[in-house]
Amino acid sequence: IPVFILAGLLVHCVFLVSIFEIYFSSPLVHGMTPHQTLLPPPAKRLVLFVADGLRADSLYELNSNNTPQAPYLRGILENNGSWGISHTRVPTESRPGHVALIAGFYEDVSAVAKGWKENPVEFDSVFNESKYTWSWGSPDILPMFAKGASGDHVYTFCYTAESEDFGAQDAAELDMWVFDHVKSFFNSSRSNQTLFSALNEDKVVLFLHLLGIDTNGHAHRPNSREYKENIKKVDEGVKEIASMIDNFYGNDGKTAFILTSDHGMTDWGTHGAGHPSETLTPLIVWGAGVNYPQKVTSQFFEDNFLKEWKLENLKRLDVNQADIAPLMASLIGVPFPLNSVGTLPLEYLNNSAHFKAESMFTNAVQILEQFKVKLSHKKETTLSFLFTPFKPLSDSEQINFLKKARLYIQQQKYDEAVSLCKTLINLALEGLSYYHTYDRLFLGLSIAVSFVGWTAYVVLVIIKTYTNLTKTIQANKESTVLFYSFAFIGMIIAFFLLIQTSPWTYYIYCLLPVPVWYAVVRELPVIQDLAANLLSLHIGQTMGFLLVCTLGIEILVFSFFYRSTLTIGLLVFAGWPVITQLWVQAKTTALIWTLLCVLLAIFPLMPVVGREPNIPLVIATGLLTLLISCFSLASLCNSKNKYRNNEDLKVHFYQMLSVALSTYVVSSTHGSLKNKQGLPILNQIISWMTLVSSSVLPLLSPTFLFQRLFSILLSLMSTYLLLSTGYEALFPLVLSGLMFVWISMEQEALQHYGLSLKPKLAVFNFTCATDITQFRQLHLDDVRRAFFFVFFIVTAFFGTGNIASVNSFDPASVYCFLTVFSPFMMGGLLLLKVVIPFVLVSCAFEAVQVTTQLSSKSLFLIVLVLSDIMALHFFFLVKDYGSWLDIGTSISHYVLVMSLTIFMMLMNGLAQLLTTQRLELPRRTKHHFT
Repeated sequence: IPVFILAGLLVHCVFLVSIFEIYFSSPLVHGMTPHQTLLPPPAKRLVLFVADGLRADSLYELNSNNTPQAPYLRGILENNGSWGISHTRVPTESRPGHVALIAGFYEDVSAVAKGWKENPVEFDSVFNESKYTWSWGSPDILPMFAKGASGDHVYTFCYTAESEDFGAQDAAELDMWVFDHVKSFFNSSRSNQTLFSALNEDKVVLFLHLLGIDTNGHAHRPNSREYKENIKKVDEGVKEIASMIDNFYGNDGKTAFILTSDHGMTDWGTHGAGHPSETLTPLIVWGAGVNYPQKVTSQFFEDNFLKEWKLENLKRLDVNQADIAPLMASLIGVPFPLNSVGTLPLEYLNNSAHFKAESMFTNAVQILEQFKVKLSHKKETTLSFLFTPFKPLSDSEQINFLKKARLYIQQQKYDEAVSLCKTLINLALEGLSYYHTYDRLFLGLSIAVSFVGWTAYVVLVIIKTYTNLTKTIQANKESTVLFYSFAFIGMIIAFFLLIQTSPWTYYIYCLLPVPVWYAVVRELPVIQDLAANLLSLHIGQTMGFLLVCTLGIEILVFSFFYRSTLTIGLLVFAGWPVITQLWVQAKTTALIWTLLCVLLAIFPLMPVVGREPNIPLVIATGLLTLLISCFSLASLCNSKNKYRNNEDLKVHFYQMLSVALSTYVVSSTHGSLKNKQGLPILNQIISWMTLVSSSVLPLLSPTFLFQRLFSILLSLMSTYLLLSTGYEALFPLVLSGLMFVWISMEQEALQHYGLSLKPKLAVFNFTCATDITQFRQLHLDDVRRAFFFVFFIVTAFFGTGNIASVNSFDPASVYCFLTVFSPFMMGGLLLLKVVIPFVLVSCAFEAVQVTTQLSSKSLFLIVLVLSDIMALHFFFLVKDYGSWLDIGTSISHYVLVMSLTIFMMLMNGLAQLLTTQRLELPRRTKHHFT
């Protein structure tokens, strides 16, 4: 079996990684030449303000007394400049947002692994093309543009990473730091001749990254006083910087200003997904070369914002976030960034028609250049007779477009030239996407074939090893013909890939089906035997069984999209004892089972965690846990159990103390943060100590079934309380209650089907269970056991939230551990919060396996088949088009189901460790331990 598990892990890792190769590889190409408009640009320098995490409505809307949130900026868009909404794309994180703004392309998913900080791919940016860029702000954002720049003309000034503290005095200080440093920088330039002359050059960019609004939004939510105050401070700061820069250059009218944001924020203070509050950001442009406000009588937009903001009479010019990069390049006359896919928003420019047409032509040539490079790459790696080019942009079509556009410009038909260039840009972008997804179908089919083969193989292994459906088959002689024919197929595929100089990953995806299907075909006698057996069975029974299985799996797949499906499933579970007549023999157990199922069914109907923090509820849960453990302690003391000793009571007592401490820490930390006093250091120490001890304490408790499981619950509960902010604190309690009853119910089911005698659960010991050599064969009822397990695992995940995106997780849940921004540490703690209910379910499943005398491997293989069938569903549901929320959700579903399978293998091992291992403390007294 170890070989089998290793093979399974490898195959699943390939399945998991394949989706990123097939759907989300980097779209960037290299080897283009820069293009710029030769006409003189309107501005010598550009000032870019990025207010991180600023929502469009937060900036544009009026206060309750009809005064603007940001008076200076409101005055600009009413009297001096142009405005609109910049539409960002998912993931709405800081790094992809800045890359879209400054480099003009939407970053691929591979940047997730770098925490959106480092450059996973080298790219060109407006900063790189400028003569000098000076930037001030966060250490997470600035270095990536300096690092990718050629030469050393991009200068950065950052504060320390520790300053980004969600629990600190006031995050607006981060923005004040930027404004103060910019002022002192300009003051110092008066006495520094080199700097002074550099500042007076053309093609200069000044970039101010303002992180305060984002940090305040995370800590206090966007509707808070702090967030709105911060917007006012930014408004005043922008006003001061703009007038200082104008004075510095003697009001020469050669400075262009842009204020925008990298992403918005939800009402509950998170970002990452595709909700309009996250994807709609403000854009205000004024200064040299920019259009003045355009008065209009009516304009049509699907949203009602214009009315709310009282801006119906000023023309609103919406852009895509990547369009801002070509706008900046055009204003200061630098080449468009090489990988930019933005279209120049001409309505923002206040310039001659000739200039606009030339700029648009340059834009089209620059995007066409990327298309040509992509085309030649694809041609090189595909056999000529198999290559299907992108028809609308054949070589002759390209030349045709460019000639026509040039001619229009010479004849001064500027509008026609512009519309022709726009058509060309759209075609080139379509072509880029066509070649980027060229191999998708071929790779997708390879993976799907491997998937089906692998699932079939696991089913055969289960039937051959753990059931008596097939006759005992003598070890069949290895058919050499079979082996060589599969080897020959493999060689043909490899040769075919070699001629095409395919990347090495293609070899893995395309060759994987060969060994997998070889393993299936080798089991031909088992298949024949099984077929004969099935035909002798009642056809109605077989069909009914398959129908129930399909229905069960579809319910699980549905629950990924609609959490409420889990409620329906749990209510069906509640009726299970009645349907199967189990309640006749165990009325009390069945009643408790039904009650707990109904209680647990409430959780998937609740709103996603983190929207409404409810600390009193967390504290109440802590007290409830203490109450339950007191009862458990009392029953332990009263039991005349010859195995009981004082050391075990000590461990139990320590765990109760730990739960009490956690309850205190939660209440004190959130109180302290509310009063803006930061995270108390003592609380932080207790939190981390609780986290470490919770993994060790259960191993000190006795290995009797209920004692050990209760000990695991108490330990995990103390950590879970520290990570809770609302009703979800109750979830592990109800879940583990149901798990305890499940173990008893499975005992009843065993007796009901007459499969074995009922072991006494009270004195059942995990350590003895592993020695049972006599495992029974699988029964149809075991498929239901495995299904229950998968269902509970999915409930453990979606019971309190959903993965619609990273943003359903609330940073507030890690405040007991840390408040300084650190994506990996916070991510790790949030992952731990998700894992705790998993561990509870896995340990209960381990108990079900040993008490029902089943080999853990056989049940586990059934679970593997169920989750693989689900994964195949999601593989075909993955999208890379449509709304960004859909895309993000579809990836995370697939990754989740795939990692669930890999994860359940690890959980299985962890559960065995947690239930069977025992650490002995050095003891002074002698004692007898059986």
